[in-house]
Amino acid sequence: MEFTTDIFKQFDKKWALLTAGTMEKFNTMTISWGGLGTLWNKPVASVYVRTSRYTHDFMDEAEYFTVSFYPEEFRKTLGVLGSKSGRNMDKMHVEGLTAVEAGDSVTFAEAEVTLLCRKMFRQQLAVENIPAEIVSQYYDGDAPHDLYIGEVVKIL
Repeated sequence: MEFTTDIFKQFDKKWALLTAGTMEKFNTMTISWGGLGTLWNKPVASVYVRTSRYTHDFMDEAEYFTVSFYPEEFRKTLGVLGSKSGRNMDKMHVEGLTAVEAGDSVTFAEAEVTLLCRKMFRQQLAVENIPAEIVSQYYDGDAPHDLYIGEVVKIL
């Protein structure tokens, strides 16, 4: 497997879609927080999902998830997917994207790169362990994030 990129810009500047579930029932959301690296001698992707997000339920239930990256022309679509909930819209048929199977998960045909990940770890971020200025900026009255780490089993 090989994935060459500017690791620090991949999530923050390009964004990504995090998708979990099956072709019959899945949800996807735009993410700008994440990381790629090595843990337990395995290539991994880490993602962060607020407990209040609809995708959180899918992440807890699924064994696999995908992280996919898109060309700039899909920025507006990713903006919609990051601001609208799958509880209130049909993300399976969002305009401009074509859902396709990715192993035991889902991605979109328009992705430049998709990382198929097997979930290895989940833990809620403990707000008491986060610096106060970050808590006030990101968590003041809002749900915490759970950290998910998945082994990258395939790059599509």
